Amino acid sequence: MANLKDMSYYRILLTKFYFEKGYAQTHYFFKLTAIFGLTTQLVKETFITLFLYSVSCYFLGKWWCKKELVHTENEIANIFNPFQIEVRQHLKNKTFK
Repeated sequence: MANLKDMSYYRILLTKFYFEKGYAQTHYFFKLTAIFGLTTQLVKETFITLFLYSVSCYFLGKWWCKKELVHTENEIANIFNPFQIEVRQHLKNKTFK
């Protein structure tokens, strides 16, 4: 059984995972916002936009995991992974007792 300290680490890493998953899906928007901030010199508006973007990354990542799209991404990656292809071929030809 995990203690409370381990659970707090779990929550921190889960929050980090949600944010990173949302960021991975929308990182081009971040780059556009950075270019906007550099070219217009509107610092306040850029910070507000980046704050809202950060919050939306978290919620997008949480939604992505809730809809189990992470599993779909992994399965698609496995289709093209040479090791997975070999393992699946091996398991397909093997009979289990």
